[in-house]
Formats: sequence, C-alpha cells, structure tokens
Amino acid sequence: MSTIAADPPQTATEKSASGVYRWRWVVLAVVLAAEIMDLIDSTIVNVAGPSIRRDLGGGASTLQWLSAGYTLAFAVLLITGARLGDIFGRRRLFLIGSAGFTLMSAACSAAPSPGLLIGFRVLQGSFGALMIPQGFGMLKEVFSETEMPKVFATFGPVMGLSAIAAPVLAGALIDANLWGTGWRLVFLINVPVGIFALAAAIRVLPRGVSHPGVRLDVPGMTLVGLGLIAIIYPLIQGRADGWPVSMFAMLAAGAALLVAFVIYEGGRRSSPLIEPGLLRNRTYTSGIAVALALFGAFSGLILVISLFCQLGEHFTPIHAGLTFVSMTVGMVIAMGASFALVAKLGRHLIHIGVALVGAGTIGLALSMSGVTSATSWDLAPSLFVIGFGVGMSFGQMFDFVLAGVSMEEVGSASGVLNAVQQLANSLGVAVLGTVFFSKLTIAHLPSDALTTTAWVCLIPIAITFVLVFRLPMRAREEHAE
Repeated sequence: MSTIAADPPQTATEKSASGVYRWRWVVLAVVLAAEIMDLIDSTIVNVAGPSIRRDLGGGASTLQWLSAGYTLAFAVLLITGARLGDIFGRRRLFLIGSAGFTLMSAACSAAPSPGLLIGFRVLQGSFGALMIPQGFGMLKEVFSETEMPKVFATFGPVMGLSAIAAPVLAGALIDANLWGTGWRLVFLINVPVGIFALAAAIRVLPRGVSHPGVRLDVPGMTLVGLGLIAIIYPLIQGRADGWPVSMFAMLAAGAALLVAFVIYEGGRRSSPLIEPGLLRNRTYTSGIAVALALFGAFSGLILVISLFCQLGEHFTPIHAGLTFVSMTVGMVIAMGASFALVAKLGRHLIHIGVALVGAGTIGLALSMSGVTSATSWDLAPSLFVIGFGVGMSFGQMFDFVLAGVSMEEVGSASGVLNAVQQLANSLGVAVLGTVFFSKLTIAHLPSDALTTTAWVCLIPIAITFVLVFRLPMRAREEHAE
C-alpha cells in the first residue's frame, strides 16, 4: 500500500495523466475484500456450528439461525443500504458498514451465549448490508464503461472460491485452537482483515457525491423486510415448535407481503427501492429466479454435508473442512475452463453446469443410500462433480443475468442480485436444514438423513435447469460496446 497517496481523493473524477481514475484497481481490491469477508462469514458457521453448540448450548434450530440470521438480515437491508448510499454518499456508508462489520465480528468472537451470538450475527449482517452495495456504485464511478465487463468478470470466481474456501478455513482455525480460542477464532480472524480493509478504504475510496433529495422508500423496505422474515422464521423454527397453525399463517402472510411489495414497487415513481424497469425485465427476473433456486440448493447442501460429517460421522472440524477439498478442486478447474468456453457455448455453459450439479447430487444420494457410515473418500467423487458444475455455472452467471440490463440500471440490478443470493442462502439453510434434521433421529442413520436431503435438493436444481432457458444466449461481456 506504499504507493497510495497520503491524502484520499476528493471526488470520483480525480484522474491520472491518462484520464482515468488513478486508484481504480485498488478500489476494486477493497471492494473485493469486503465481498470476501461477507461471503466467508455467511458460510463459515456451517463448519463452526457444531463446535459452537457444544460450547454454548442450543438446539438444532440454533445451527440454522447462526447462518440464516446473518444472511436474512443482509438480504432484508441490502437494497436499503444501497439507497442510503445514494442519499448520504457511498464512501461514508461503506466506511460505517466496514467499521461496524469488524466490530460485530469481534463481538461474535466474545459471545457468551447462543442467543447473543445470533443477535451479533444479525447485526453483523446488517452492517454488511450497509457496506457491500456501495461497492458496485463506487466501481461505476471509477471505471469506464469499457472496463466494467472485466470488473464484473472478477466477481463470480472470487465469490465462488470464497464460499468454498470457508469450510476449510473454519476447520483449520477451530482445530488450531490458538490461545484456547476454539471456534471464536473464525470470527476473530475478521478483525485484522477488517481493519486493513478499512484503512485502505479511507485512503483510496472516492468521496463521490450524495443526493439528499433522494428519499428512502420506507413502505417498500417494510413490506419486503416483514415478508422475508415471515417466510424464513417458520421454515427454521416450525419443526422445533411442532408446526402450529401460526407457522403456516406466517408463511401465507409472508408470501402476500412479497406480492404486495412487487405491486407497490412497480407503481412507485419517486425513489423506488428497486428500479421499476427491472421488475418488468423478463430476462432479469428470470435470472433472479435462477440465482434464487441454484444458490439456495447449493448453500443448503453445503450445510447438511457439513452437519452430516460432524454430527453423523463425528469428524473433527478440520476433517469436515478438508472433506470439501475435492469440491474446491472441481470448482477451480471448471471456473478456469468456463472463461474459455463461454464464448463458444453461451447459455449452454450454464445448462451444463447445472446438469453436473444435479448429477453429483444424485451420485451423493446413491452413494449414501443404505450405508452405515461414510468416509471423506466416499463423498469425494460426488463433491468433485458438484464443485465442477458449480464452477461452470457460478463463474459466468452474473454476466448472463445482467446481460439484458442497461448500464444505468446495473448498480440497482447488481444490488438486488446480491440480496437474492443472500436470501437464497437463508432459504436453502432453512428448507434443506429442516429436511435433514427431521430425518436425523434415533430411528434413522445419519446417511439416511443426507440421502433424503440430497433427493429433495434435486427439486430446485431441476427448476434451475428449466429457468436457464429464459436467460439470454450470450453473456453481458458480449453485449458491452
């Protein structure tokens, strides 16, 4: 960082002699660092959860809330965070969000009870929702339109690899047990990273401009927030409470609130939470549905495999984390190949990736069916195929989903897409986690629970495959002028 100027740039228009923003690639690095912190924290508790429950207590739903509490808060507040950045300035909101995120990471590491830890996780996700959406807007300020396709191309691989690396990192940190910290280190590790990112952000992020005339869409924010909470809460808590009628009523109310939100946003003309044009863009809404189904299936599957390894087979955290190495290898190989194949295959590349995820999931179900125990080597072939499919599809998905969006709408479209990814994580954890725990009983082997969950997971994967037909044939990079 020694080449960075001592004084932060005053506006987004500060240029070098060549006419471009001097520190734009450093700005990209800061934004990606924030994305990595968010994605690791949204997935790292999949491995850390059993260790946390053994130390602090709690039930099966505690393991789901540790993950879903973070991602739900993030999804609910993400679009609002983007609007607050428009009102008060993106740089200011990014700094507030990153500082709060780092502080809540430290608070999570010191939590004395599961209730407080879940509360800190919700706050951590909330600050993440202030931090993350500012990145897209600032990147648009400092990069030219011709450079934006290269910028967007970095997000898929970085986000995918971060999500997959998280289990290995979590297992290594827990088993290392440095200074007797155990699972607390998975949150504490964020503190130096957050401080470094915050220091860099203060020095290089453009000050940009604020738009105090823009108004916050409070009714829209309320409708979508209450709707999502009303859906996620019963999906996680319903099984533990015996599925009373009130849980089904909440689900129905949540669905009604989300429909009301779409209708309200479609008719709003002043400072909408979501650009109305996006809701009428069939290509974009189809892409949102693809992301919701595929990310949900994948995040839920990752959770239940981790739980199977630790609760069912009694793997150590590092053993459970290393079990995912074959998936990581498959993902890395496929992501590299996807860049070479996307121009030739177009949308068919996503189809191939989704089909491979489905094939790997079927292999997982078949290999676990009827067995009394399993090793990492038993899981490895199916996980490799799943990872390869994920690498094929995730690496290029954002470019396809954003292909039909104008440059003026890219910021809003990217923010909504990111929110949907987080919402999908919550839904996947809620639904597939509930399926897994409903079968993880004395009457059933752990392998039975994993087998059933894998078969159920094929439903959103099949839906994804069909929805991909509605995506454009070519990715955004080929649409860019």
